[in-house]
Amino acid sequence: MRIEIVGKNGFTPSDANKEYATKKLQKLEKMLPDFDTVSARVVCKVYKSFHKVEVTIPSKNIILRAEVSDVDIYAAIDGAIDKLMTQVRRYNDKTRDKLGKKSIKYASEDNGEAKESKVSREKHVDLVPMTREEALDQMELLGHDFFIYLDKETKKTNVIYLRDDGDYAVIETESK
Repeated sequence: MRIEIVGKNGFTPSDANKEYATKKLQKLEKMLPDFDTVSARVVCKVYKSFHKVEVTIPSKNIILRAEVSDVDIYAAIDGAIDKLMTQVRRYNDKTRDKLGKKSIKYASEDNGEAKESKVSREKHVDLVPMTREEALDQMELLGHDFFIYLDKETKKTNVIYLRDDGDYAVIETESK
């Protein structure tokens, strides 16, 4: 695995930080079939009262990504690696148990036995023209973490959603 460790917001990872992150990423070797060919990007950021570590590993079958904040940089690295391992286990269990496929470790050895994923439910949405604020209110009233709506001004389909950090974001669609 090629590992790139970078710092942002004025933080420069020390050799000890880099060595620790590299050692922890080695835990994924047994779980990823293409471990030797993938690259990992570890971004360490410093804020006033905490550190944030973001790890992204684009693998052949899935993109693994974890983001953890902690007052200690080492604890943040541990948390991010734990999240990545949980993602791989969850993917392995899902593909093996529910979809009848082999786990990520053997996913590249396709022998035609795997079942295709299927859409098990369809939902139709009537797009009502509204503002972002109205869409946000509607989403909160429904208790959902996302909401699809037609923007009153642009007449485009948008999605507003709740981010992990508690803020909201909007995805604006474009037609080509």
